[in-house]
Amino acid sequence: MSVAAIRKNQDVIRRFTWAIASISVHLEELRYFWAKALGISGPQWMILMALSDIDRDDGVPVNAVSKKLHVDSSFVTTQSKLLEKKGFLRRKPSPDDARVVRMSLTDKTYKHLAGLASQQEELNEFIFAELNNDELDDLTDKLTALRGRLEKACLKVVVDT
Repeated sequence: MSVAAIRKNQDVIRRFTWAIASISVHLEELRYFWAKALGISGPQWMILMALSDIDRDDGVPVNAVSKKLHVDSSFVTTQSKLLEKKGFLRRKPSPDDARVVRMSLTDKTYKHLAGLASQQEELNEFIFAELNNDELDDLTDKLTALRGRLEKACLKVVVDT
């Protein structure tokens, strides 16, 4: 590969990286908008979204939520206690292992989320208007694969230093 081709490739990668960074900022703005509608913080909103996504009616362990959000489990524990005080989630020891706390959304939270659903659907229609379902699936698969490679790259950087 020529030097010019390598530079061009690096320019494309740099543009892509900036686009992703910008997308991340806008997603965070939207998280804070939805969180504010419930009177909670952006990270607390993400905990509720993670529970909404992965709970199958038996609650979700703290460590599963922390893994999904890529944060320390102590952070999820602290924030989930605040959310419990506000009535957004329940925390209870696992029947199999009392050291494990399982969390689930309350009916109050499901009602709040249902109230926001049409507004969120309308916004998603606007955001993803230029992508059909197959294109969105393909993009999601590619971004998921990229995330995996980035995770490995981070580990590699840590090991190499």
